[in-house]
Amino acid sequence: MGDLSSMDIVSKVDHQEADNALNQARKEVEQRYDFKGTDASIAWSGEQILIKANSEERAKAVLDVFQTKLIKRGISLKSLETGEPTASGKEYRIVSSLKDGISQENAKKIGKIIRDEAPKSVKSQIQGDELRVQSKSRDDLQEVIRILKAADLDVDLQFVNYR
Repeated sequence: MGDLSSMDIVSKVDHQEADNALNQARKEVEQRYDFKGTDASIAWSGEQILIKANSEERAKAVLDVFQTKLIKRGISLKSLETGEPTASGKEYRIVSSLKDGISQENAKKIGKIIRDEAPKSVKSQIQGDELRVQSKSRDDLQEVIRILKAADLDVDLQFVNYR
């Protein structure tokens, strides 16, 4: 039997790029005329991203600026988990966080899709917050990538360590 080809399916966020996106969003919010006097801000709060403004509409507008910057830097919005705006005194807050890794629930979904739709020679196993996929055929691994890109998953996947 020939050697197995393999790859890992991961969901990783480039934190440097996320930080760059946040800083760009902060600068834009500070400079834009429509944010003047709205106390609008965006900042890291530990691992989370905290958006504040004096109205729900302005807080959502800051989120919109941040999402645009993330997309420009190649970060999928599937990696951003955003809570509902909450009122706290006179300010509205939106708390977001970046999802790193594939949750157990999504890993099981992905494993099932591979079992149900991929060529039979393909085997997958969950390893922590990623999946290792193996097959005798590299073409079958390409097929797995195609199937998963077409699947409606709420997680941004990358395919790495292809060998």
